[in-house]
Order: sequence, then structure tokens, then C-alpha cells
Amino acid sequence: MTSIHSIQYLRALAACAVVCFHVSEQFGGPFDVGAAGVDIFFVISGFIMWVTTAGRPADPWRFMSRRITRIVPLYWIVTLLTAAGILIKPQFFYGHVLSVANFVGSLFFVPVLQDNALHPVVIQGWTLCYEMMFYVVFTLVLFLGERWRFGVLVGALVAIVALHFVLPAGHARAFTDPVVLEFAAGVVVGRLWLQGARLPLGAALAMAGAGFLLLAASPLLDADMPRVLRWGLPATLVVAGSVFAERARPFKPSALPSFLGDASYSIYLWHVVVGVLATGVVLRIGLPTALQPAAMLVGTLALSAMLYLVVEKPLVALLHPQRPKGPVKAAGATAAAE
Repeated sequence: MTSIHSIQYLRALAACAVVCFHVSEQFGGPFDVGAAGVDIFFVISGFIMWVTTAGRPADPWRFMSRRITRIVPLYWIVTLLTAAGILIKPQFFYGHVLSVANFVGSLFFVPVLQDNALHPVVIQGWTLCYEMMFYVVFTLVLFLGERWRFGVLVGALVAIVALHFVLPAGHARAFTDPVVLEFAAGVVVGRLWLQGARLPLGAALAMAGAGFLLLAASPLLDADMPRVLRWGLPATLVVAGSVFAERARPFKPSALPSFLGDASYSIYLWHVVVGVLATGVVLRIGLPTALQPAAMLVGTLALSAMLYLVVEKPLVALLHPQRPKGPVKAAGATAAAE
């Protein structure tokens, strides 16, 4: 099988959307929907994990070790640097929580809770806590025979979410948030894709378009609507529509979105601390206020992407010297944040 280029494009889009959200938030802008890049990442993660493991000999320990070595080293580097930044210039890291308990908890994906939500030192790292939980569940399912895996995996994720409504406030309830269903949605899309399901190009594009329209309209919806409905359902439509549109009409990928897709994990992890640097530069050079958001957006994306080349890519090459080629690039998995 060949790579699924639309997944790379969506990873790039999701990472850029999250950066836009944070820049917009900093300037009091209206682009809250950019945070839905997280939900696209979650659906993609479920899709990728299923597509890259189905129909292959199961090796649960290798799967989990590769997930850990792919996600953890860069996350720890960014956590250490963010903590150092908070200690040196706490006024530049508004909303961050640094304590010994949260530092240690963040490194092991069990950060402190704030307003009943996970709040690690790297604030967007809350998504990685859910990613790691998903990987643990996925690893356990890989011990089963292949014919049982899909039903047990989706059933387990649904059961985890069901616990959310009976558990008291605390870490267990936070980890059972309905957003977990977005991984299940990605797994379902991945299974359909591997089974050879097809949609006419027009129907697939309409599905993706409907997802984008729902995301655009989400500010008009009830603010208390669960995230999994407000953003997760549209994200699922976007991912499903995109991969089936590509199946209906394959295309040759362009270099820039493919590169940004490769760099999406770095962009996601680095963009907040890099944004602090960009803010300092913009203020120091006295850039006009009207130009500051665009300058910060471009600078943050450029520097975060450069750190992919300088830090993440060599790190992955060191830890995964022989990366197996599969039907789709199994990237670090994302995440994105609020």
C-alpha cells in the first residue's frame, strides 16, 4: 500500500489550527475552533494505530515500546525547557502550573487537575495523557486474537467513557472523558478503510465538507455541548471524507503540507514555549500591533518546524534506526491542544 497523503495534510492542518488558536487567544481573537485540531489528531491517532497493526503479527511489547520512544523523549525535553522557562520568566507563562508534584506527574502523564481537567506543565500535553492511555488499551488488545480485537477495543473505549458518568471527581474521572470516543471513531474509520470500503468522490468530499462546515458553525452551538459532539463528530467526518476522497482519486502530494505533517508533533509540542520567544522578539522590535498576530504565527510555525529538523528527526533516527514502512506513516500521534 502507498502512504495516505490526506492524513499528512490533516495532521499539518490540525497543528497549524492549534497554533492559530493560541495566537488568537493571546490577542483576544475569535478563533476558538482552532482548538478542534486536537480532535482531528485524536481521530487520526485511532485511524493510524488500527491501520498500521491490523493484519500483521501482533507484538504488543514492541508496539508499546515504539510508542513510548516515539512520544516520550521529545515530550520530556519540552517539559524540562518549559519548566526552566517558568522558573526564569514566570510572567511569560501565564496559566502554567509548576510544582514538584506537577512536574513529576507531567513526565509520567498523570499531571495535576485544574477545574477537573488534566493540566500538565506543558499545557497542551493534556492530549498526550489521553494518547498514552489509548496506547495502553491498544497494547492490551493486541494480546487477543485478531478476530476479537476490533470489538474488544471499541467496546473497551466505550466502557471507559461510560465510567465517566459514575465516577467521582478526580483523575479516574478525568481520564474517562467522552473525548476518548474520538479514538474509537478513528479505529472504525481505519477498519472500514482496510476492508476496502469506497465512496464516490463527490460523496467523500461532501462528507469532509460537512465536517468543516460543522466546525465553522460550532461557535453558534451551545457552549455546554460535549466536546466529542461539538468537535469530535465533525473531525470524524473530515478524516473519513478525506481518506475516502483520496481513495476515489489519488493525488501526488505537495512538499510543504507533507513536511508540515511530518513536523506536526514538534509544532504541537514546541509552539507554546516558542510562542513565548516570538512574543518577546515582537515586543522588543516594536512591531505595530496590527502586524503582531501574523508575525507571531509565522515565527512560531517556522521555529517549531525547524526544531523538528534539529531535534525530533535526529531523535527518531537514533531511537528507531530502521523504521518499517507501512500503509501510512505512524507518526508520534499528535496531539494538539487548547
